[in-house]
Amino acid sequence: MRIRSTHVPEIAVAGCAAWLTAALDAGAADAVSYPVNPYELAARLDVRVRSHMPGDTRIGDLRIDRVRRTIARAGIPIPLVPREFALLLYLAERHGEFVSRRELLEQVWGLRFDPGTNVVAVHISKLRAKIDRGFAAPMIRGVKGLGYRLDTA
Repeated sequence: MRIRSTHVPEIAVAGCAAWLTAALDAGAADAVSYPVNPYELAARLDVRVRSHMPGDTRIGDLRIDRVRRTIARAGIPIPLVPREFALLLYLAERHGEFVSRRELLEQVWGLRFDPGTNVVAVHISKLRAKIDRGFAAPMIRGVKGLGYRLDTA
C-alpha cells in the first residue's frame, strides 16, 4: 500500500538548555538534551508517532483501528489478514466512491499492470464474507464497469 502522508514529528537533540528552548520555540515537537539515552529517545519518538497517527475510522457500525490494525462491526472483532485490512482501509478512505479494479491493483497490491487474475474479486469476496456475516445490509457493493464501493450499512 502506498504511503499518502507521513507523520514524522521533529524531536531536537541539543547540548544546552538555551538550544532546547530555541528548538521548541522553532516548532520542534519535543527536545532532549545531549547526551541522550537511546531508550528515552525511542520512547519519545514512539509517543509522538502514535499521537500523530490518524485515529479510528468509523463508517456506520464498522470501526477500523489504524494503529492496532484491527476492525470491528457492531462491536464484534473481525480478524483480517494484512491484505484484507489494506483493501478495506483503501475502500474506507474513499467511502461512498466507486474504486476501480485497476486502482485497487495499483494502490493495494502495488501492481502497475493487470496480472490477468481475479485476485481483487477473490479478496473482495473474502472480505465481504467476513464483514457482512450475520448482518442484513452488506457494506461492500460492486457494480460491473465501475468497481467497488464501501457503503454505510
